[in-house]
Amino acid sequence: MELKDLYRDVILDHNRRPRNFGRLEPADAVAEGNNPLCGDRLSVYLRLDGDRVTDVRFEGKGCAISTASASLMTEAVKGKDRSAIAELFERIHALLTQHDAPVDPELGKLAALSGVREYPARVKCASLCWHTLNAALERSAAVVSTE
Repeated sequence: MELKDLYRDVILDHNRRPRNFGRLEPADAVAEGNNPLCGDRLSVYLRLDGDRVTDVRFEGKGCAISTASASLMTEAVKGKDRSAIAELFERIHALLTQHDAPVDPELGKLAALSGVREYPARVKCASLCWHTLNAALERSAAVVSTE
């Protein structure tokens, strides 16, 4: 099986069966994200213990890439502190936007998002949840938009 096929399978699996999908009550922080061009909308809910995310969930409607990215993100950030999440955000941003960025095996399933950079119009679909997560961590009340 080619790497491209593996990545596609991970995206399809997380779209069909998103992990950590649904509202988190009570939540310590919530942020809304919206991509008006393609209609992706999501909410990210966090439960925090100091700087550590102890639980994270998302809900909303979006394309396969948007949903899969949010699902993969929630799995990756649960249990991490703000500095580890900020570092991970930078790595994912590079993975999505830099065509020559190496795919780090340490990213695990998140490496599947590297396929998105072949489709520049879809980068915003994959990054919406990450920007929304940042807004939740900053406890920003504004709606995050990728436009």
